[in-house]
Amino acid sequence: ESGERIAGDAVVIATGSRPRLLTDQPSDAHVLRCIEDSIALRQAFAGGGRQVCLVGAGFIGLEAAAAARMAGNDVTVLEALDAPMSRAFGAEVGWAMAAVHEDEGVSIRTRAVVAGFEPGAVVLGDGTRLAADVVLVGIGAAPVTEWLQGSGLPLDDGVLVDAALRTERPGVYAAGDVARWPNGRFGGEVMRVEHWTNAAEQGAVAASNVLAEASGEPVQPYEPVPFVWSDQYRHRIQYLGHARGDDEVEIAVGSVADRRFVALYSRAGRLRAAAGLNSPRQVMPYRALLERGAGIVEARELAASQAV
Repeated sequence: ESGERIAGDAVVIATGSRPRLLTDQPSDAHVLRCIEDSIALRQAFAGGGRQVCLVGAGFIGLEAAAAARMAGNDVTVLEALDAPMSRAFGAEVGWAMAAVHEDEGVSIRTRAVVAGFEPGAVVLGDGTRLAADVVLVGIGAAPVTEWLQGSGLPLDDGVLVDAALRTERPGVYAAGDVARWPNGRFGGEVMRVEHWTNAAEQGAVAASNVLAEASGEPVQPYEPVPFVWSDQYRHRIQYLGHARGDDEVEIAVGSVADRRFVALYSRAGRLRAAAGLNSPRQVMPYRALLERGAGIVEARELAASQAV
């Protein structure tokens, strides 16, 4: 902002992401991105007895739903898509994961589009008005790239880099939430991962490649198996890999009814991801299979040897 120019042999862009906002979102609606947001939300939930409305049924929305409900509040979750957590898990497994919230008395409304806000209420597209003392909007995060407009760097839902996290401009790299790269572990599919484990690992690889290029050594491609987890109430959700909405999915271990299962995702006979609910010992072995590109048949054989 000051116009100061800082010279360097290499630059790593790691500006992260910011919460996506709704149109005309009121200033008193919460978001959850930093420690200050977390403290404010905790204070809003404290004491219970409030009507809490959470917009977005992804990890942020449902983790907040658990916190609000455990504090004694009435909780409604609004999701514009057909199922909660469907971007991560698909509809079938998304509903299975969200069932733990319905068990706790949380109301989950899908195909619910927010049209606007009124004092003490959220207004839906069909005209429904929902009482809301506390509102949290958790509809994803946008990469912070506005400052790079006109820079000549390729931008498309983040900074586009190659497998070694290099941009088209020599000496300029990107890592973390802001970076979109082709993951060779998944056939070179271009992805952007919003989780702190990825940011830490990707930043380390970017730094290593900066030093490698400076010394004339080979760079290394960044080819992780993405891994995220979430604790909600007494339940643990885990996810390994990178699935898409058109992948085949099957409950391979346990059952949805028992709130304890492992789901496998595959495409063209190859294992793409594994998701687990309350099955930490069972889900983690699939990481090794994903790292070596195993097929779904081998994954099913592993599942057959497991019990929950």
